[in-house]
Order: sequence, then structure tokens, then C-alpha cells
Amino acid sequence: MPIPAVAAETPALARENTVYRKVVRRIVPFLVLCYVASYLDRVNVGFAKLQMSDDLGFSEAAYGLGAGLFFIGYFILEVPSNLMLQRVGARAWIARIMISWGLVSAAFMFVTNEATFYVLRFLLGAAEAGFYPGVILYCTYWFPSHRRARVIAMFMSAIPVAGIFGNPLSGWIMDSFQGVNGWQGWQWMFLLEAVPALLVGVVTLFYLDDGVQDAKWLTDEEKAVVERAVADDSAHRTVHGRVRDAFSEPRVWLMCLIYFCFVMGQYALTFWMPTFVESTGIEGNVAIGVLSAVPFVAALVAMNLFGRSADKRRERRWHLVIPSLMGAVGFSLSAVWNGSTALSLIALSVAAAGVLTCAPLFWSLPTAFLGGTAAAAGLAIINSVGNLAGFVSPYMIGALKDTTGSASIPMYVLAFTLVVGAAAVLTTKKQVVNR
Repeated sequence: MPIPAVAAETPALARENTVYRKVVRRIVPFLVLCYVASYLDRVNVGFAKLQMSDDLGFSEAAYGLGAGLFFIGYFILEVPSNLMLQRVGARAWIARIMISWGLVSAAFMFVTNEATFYVLRFLLGAAEAGFYPGVILYCTYWFPSHRRARVIAMFMSAIPVAGIFGNPLSGWIMDSFQGVNGWQGWQWMFLLEAVPALLVGVVTLFYLDDGVQDAKWLTDEEKAVVERAVADDSAHRTVHGRVRDAFSEPRVWLMCLIYFCFVMGQYALTFWMPTFVESTGIEGNVAIGVLSAVPFVAALVAMNLFGRSADKRRERRWHLVIPSLMGAVGFSLSAVWNGSTALSLIALSVAAAGVLTCAPLFWSLPTAFLGGTAAAAGLAIINSVGNLAGFVSPYMIGALKDTTGSASIPMYVLAFTLVVGAAAVLTTKKQVVNR
């Protein structure tokens, strides 16, 4: 893999680096906090399943269908939501998204049957639509391409962080609050874990800035540095002046395929991790929660190391192909080693490190060539179509487990999908994406 030379630091570059350290400190930790709240409310249904499926009589396929229906609502409203963010501004729209999904998430405590479960999962996806691609679009307002992979990797650290802290927390809530006020542990979990989204949503209205010129914490000279860096980077992109241009851009649909493959693995882990761990013979929600966090620790380390390396070397394709193949190997080994808790955790850690690393690094590809008005639509199209895998993946796993009685077959399907994604990445032109 050729490694481009990295330019020596000039006084201008040193000043730019200083300004961007300030920008990162101000923006990125808060966006990570938002995404932790988002991801916790999106995937805590995986932990609720340990009690809720028995309490309400859900089959594996019914749970998988409900978990996946989130992404149908997400798909339908993703593009309109991202266009609305561009129109009204990130501050107000991200706050609206967070508050609405917090309310819907809390409503899950009232689920009594499959129909209610399905409706609320759909509504949760509709409420959250636009958040993730909106943040990716927001990052393009502040960061040029060669800084963006690291920033997005830091942002997406929220996924493993949510797993590291959220899984033990969910297990503890379900065990500790079981029967309190006559409610089941899973009902308390949905209620209590909705609170962070509501609180952070309100804070967003006062903390986040719509763009560089709105940032009172930057001097005029610092604003000029940021705007110049973004403008210089934008000169390399194809400017799409109309929303419909995004739909007619072939590379957008290639990005949809690649992202779909990666998301298949991502949501297999996040929705089914507690079940995978429980199937190795572990009992007790707290123990399952603690062990379920282990693969996410590996992912947190890997995604930030790969993100730093990709930006330092300004190389994107192989930094995606390698973790994708790691994910394929991890899923395959988890199928072979499913009788051992220790070996299964090793395999799932390799899978998580690979799959969760793919997601942040992937966004360096489309943001390298999408520009203009259609960038909002293009990013939303890629995210919404790719996230349909979030519907396919959990339902596929549940249906195959119900039909075949085997937990190994879904793992091999996921491994094959990741290999397809890696091959598709190599069809992109390095001259376009390696910046």
C-alpha cells in the first residue's frame, strides 16, 4: 500500500492545526455525547429482548422484525430531514430530533404486544431520521477532507462507548428495578435511558452553532482559517447544484452498496450482542452486559487508530478494506467457536473492531466528491439506503435462527457480505478519495 509523503509543518499549517484543536475540543465531544444518547436508545432493545421476549411471547423473527422496522421509518424520512437541517440550521433541527426520539423511546415501556412494538420501532426511526447524516454534513462545514476521517472516527466512538457503558447499565437497570412500582426491568430501562436524549436535546439549543460564522468562541482570524481550509478542500469536489443531481450520480449508488454491506455487520453486533453472549452459557443480565462490552472496547481502540492512520497517510481505500475483512474473519470464527465463551468473545472482538471501524472511515469516500446543494441529499440517500441493512440484518438473523436452528449460518452470511463490501471499495478511484 503506497504511503503518500506528509508535508512538513509550515507556520500557516501550524496555525491551522492550533485552530483546529480548538474546534475539535468544542464540537466533537458534544457530538459524541449526542450520538451516545442516540445509539443507546436505538439498540437498547437488544438488551430488553432478554426479558421482553419472554414476557410478551415474541419469537426470534418477531424481535428481529421489530428491531429492523426502525430503519424503515429512518429510510422514509432521512432525505427530507437532512434537507430540513440544511434549511433551518443544525442547532434547532438536531435538538428537535433528539427530543422527539427521547419521547418515543420512553414510550416503549408501554409495549404489550407485537403490533405496539412494531409501531414504536417505526416511529423511533422516523424521529431519529436525519441525525447521523446531518452530523456528517455538519462536519463538512468545519473540517476539510484530510481532517475528517479522524473527526468522524472520534464521533463514531459513541457506538462502542454506548456498548461499553450502555450494556452493563442496561443489565443493571433490568436486574435492580425488576418489579419496582409493578413494572418489569425492561420497562424501567426504556424510561431511564430516554432521559439523556431529552436533556442533551435541550442543551443543543444553547450549545451548538449552525456554522463557522455563528461561533462566538472563535476570533475573526480563526474563523477565516477554518473557512479557508474548507473552501480549499471544496475546490476538489464536484459541485451539484440541484437535489436531483444526487440521485443521478452513479458513485452515490456505489456508496449505498458499500455502506449497506458494512451496516449489515454493524447492526448484527449491536442488536444481537447480548443474545450472542447469552448463547455461550452466560447467565444474569449484569454478567451478560459486562461481557457484551468487551468487543466494543476493542472496536473503540481500532476505529481511532485506523482513523488517525487514514488521515496521516491520506489513504482511504485500504483503510476500509482491511477492517472489513477483519469483520468477515471475526464473524466466521464466531460461528466456529460458538461453544466457548472465551473464544467467542475473541472472535466477536475481531468482528467488532473491523465492522465498527468501517463506518467512520467510509464517510471519507462520499464526502470527497459530493459538494454543493445536493451534498445534503446525497449523504442522506447513502445513509438511508445503507441503513436498510439495519432492517435486513436483525430480521435475517432471527429468521435463519428460527428456520434452521443454527446460530452459525447467519454469521457466514454476514462474513460474505463484508467481503463484497471490501471488493466494492476497491472499485473507487484512489485519485478521488485519497485526500
